[in-house]
This record gives sequence, C-alpha cells and structure tokens, in this order.
Amino acid sequence: MSRSAEPTTNDTSTARRGVLRAGAGAAATAVGIAAFGGLAAAHFPADLDIDVAPGSDDAPINPDSRGLIPVAALATDEFDPTTEDVRYRFGAPDVVGEGGGARPAHGGHVEDVNGDGRDDLVLHFPTGETGFDGDESEARLEWERDEAGEHGLSGTDTVTIVGRRSD
Repeated sequence: MSRSAEPTTNDTSTARRGVLRAGAGAAATAVGIAAFGGLAAAHFPADLDIDVAPGSDDAPINPDSRGLIPVAALATDEFDPTTEDVRYRFGAPDVVGEGGGARPAHGGHVEDVNGDGRDDLVLHFPTGETGFDGDESEARLEWERDEAGEHGLSGTDTVTIVGRRSD
C-alpha cells in the first residue's frame, strides 16, 4: 500500500496553527518593540468640542498672518475647560497629531461663546506655530491631561484657509 503525498487533516491543522502562532508572535513583538522603544502614541480621543474663530461661520486662517488664532474649548457635560490646567496644542491636524503645533499665547479667558449658559475657555494661538500650509480644511486642538503630554482629549473644527504659506 502506498502512502499519499496529500497532507492529512491533522497535518493541515498543525501547519495552520503554526502560521497563526507565528503571526501572533510577530504582532506581539512589534507591539513590545513599539512600547519599549518609546514609540507608543499618546491617546487623544475626539471628545473635545471646539470652535475656531468663535462667531465666524467659515473660521478663516491665513497661514502668513503674524497674529493669533482664537479657539474656544467648549464646556460639555464630560469636560469643563475652565477647571483644568491649560495644556493645549493647536494647529494643522497632522502637525498636532505628531506632537507639534502652537501653545496658547496666554492662559485664556472665560466666556460663553456658544450661548448654552456654560463657561467656555477661549485661547489664542500664534499663527506661525500652527503648521498650516494652505491645504487644510480642518484644525485640531489637543488638551494634555498631564505634564508629560499624554492621554488627553482632542477635537477638530472646519476652517477656511484664506492664504498660502509663503516660502
């Protein structure tokens, strides 16, 4: 009697488990390397309500401006920006997402910008530090829960770029 060259069900299952184990091991190694290598990204869920240029429907931003961009961190049932430390970064979403962006020019002022009866925090950010280059349609604000700059909240708002950054 000759033996078949076809793998048996047991051989196929064993091979499949080996491939799955190798894949899981590689994934665990990649996560471990990222965590130990300092590459773990900070967690900024999109739970921050913001209003860029409060009172303006189109929130114009001129990247060549030497002025300040007003941004309101709006109070919600879950977050009161007037009672938290002022640790914010603002700017182009990709720049802020990579840890850059502008810091507030001052500690901000309290005002109910959206008329909901709750105090909001209005901050002003130096335009030149925001990283806008003229191709954006959104802006991002991140609040850092601690001084290490990790684990806070973020929010975005639609903006209109009214100029292009000159070289």
